[in-house]
Formats: sequence, structure tokens, C-alpha cells
Amino acid sequence: MANERLRAAISAKGETIQSVAEHVGVDPKSVERWITTNRTPHRGHRWKAATFLGVDEVYVWPSVEKQAEKASASELITYYPHRGAVPAPLWSSLIEKATDQVDILVYAGLFLFDSHPDLPDQLAEKAKAGAQVRILLGDPDSAAVRQRGEEEGIGDDLAARARITRRYLQPAVSTPGVEIRLHDTILYNSIYRFDDDVLVNPHVLGAPAGQNPVMHFKYLPGARTFRHYMRSFDFAWEQGRRA
Repeated sequence: MANERLRAAISAKGETIQSVAEHVGVDPKSVERWITTNRTPHRGHRWKAATFLGVDEVYVWPSVEKQAEKASASELITYYPHRGAVPAPLWSSLIEKATDQVDILVYAGLFLFDSHPDLPDQLAEKAKAGAQVRILLGDPDSAAVRQRGEEEGIGDDLAARARITRRYLQPAVSTPGVEIRLHDTILYNSIYRFDDDVLVNPHVLGAPAGQNPVMHFKYLPGARTFRHYMRSFDFAWEQGRRA
């Protein structure tokens, strides 16, 4: 039985068997067999193909759902009961080791810049070396930041913190590869991504972000949790505006 979902995904993306094969690094005949005989490719090939086509691999290859679930569970490195429980050396290590991608989605995130005063310079240096740095800060004049400040019981202080963080980042703004955008979305999580590691800080109604749990995930090919949160980041990024 043919894999019509894969065929449709290739067509919907405007791609071809040849272009998929080139991106994944396999012979076009292999991609043909994935379609015509519904053969399930190896995990790494599945991930590359699904990412290239912008679809979830479990949708295209339902038979791998159990495998994907196990891989996704393995992405969770550890759980911290509150942000203050995250070891300071971990933040420093993740920042220092990142070479390809740094993504930060917060309302203010001032704690990170207060505890790492050299962070703007570090981000600029990483960008000069080829890394992509994307930072999303809450628009201090937005209704979302105002509402979150009221929920946390700090009122206009949250907007003030967002402005301070933006000021701290000014030394890095002119560096190609560093981009800062403002968002006015309601955040359900703060996200801190350093290459294949991401720290997710859920927002709990009525509690400041620092009092809420933090989950540390590490990307595994074929798993979905890391990619799930990064899709959320990308969605907010597309909605944001340049600072």
C-alpha cells in the first residue's frame, strides 16, 4: 500500500522525489520506495525528510509512533522544581558551549543578564563565529506584558525589566547574526535554547516565572518534545517585530 501522506507532503511543499533525496542524502529510488511500498526509512532519514517537508514524522509514518514516544521521553534530562534550582554552572556551560543556535523567548529574562553580565558580548562573539542568535522580549507597552505583570503581582515592574534587558542587549544588536524582536503574545513558557539543549520554564497563573518549574530537554533525532517547543518559538518569532 502506497504512502499517500508522504506523497501529499512532498507535493504540498512544492518539492520532488529528487529534492527530498538530495536533502536527506539518499538515492531517489529510496524515496520512491518510501512512497510506493510504504517502506519506513531509518530514524535519521525520517527526521531529515519530515523536517524538510514541515510535517510530523509520526503523521507520515504512523508505525513509528511508539518509537517516537520512547525517544521523546528520553529527551527529558531533568526537572527542577523552580528556576532558582537550576544550577548556575549549567546556565554558564550551556551558554559557553553553544556554537550554532541561541534562542531566547521571555517577557524580560532579566535574571539571566544580571547573573551573566558578559552575556551580550558573548552572544555577539558567537554570532561573529557563525551562530544564529534570536531573542524575543516582551513589548513593554503591550497588553500581554501589562497583564502578566498584574498576574505576577509586580505591575509595571515587568515592563521595566523588559526595558532594562533590552538596554543590556544594545552592545550586541549591531552584530550580524544577532536579532532582537519584541512580542505581544501571551507566553505559556519561557524558552532558552542553546544548540541541542533547551530549558523550558512554564508560566503558572499568579506566580512569577522564577517560582515555576524548569524542564531541561536535549534533542534526540526522531523525538518530538524538543522540536515541539522550538516550533512554538518559531511561531512567536514570526509574530514578533524588530526591536
